[in-house]
Amino acid sequence: MNWLPAIGVMVACIGIAVARVFMGPRAPTRLVAFDTTNTLVVASLVVVAMMFDHVVFVDVAIVYALLSFVMTLYVAKYIEGGKF
Repeated sequence: MNWLPAIGVMVACIGIAVARVFMGPRAPTRLVAFDTTNTLVVASLVVVAMMFDHVVFVDVAIVYALLSFVMTLYVAKYIEGGKF
């Protein structure tokens, strides 16, 4: 199977999201862009797992997604100004 188009689209989307992280006008916009980047990285890991036929990449993607979700919750709570 030809995985080059999928990889190209993922790299382009990650590039756009990273640019938004640096250009975002406020912290919530940057947080959403960073979370989008993390989601795209998880999707890229799944594509790499299918490409190389290794299940270990899916396991890494699941752990990375869970850690990313927890990090997003903590940063959102920090931006809001609430207590942990």
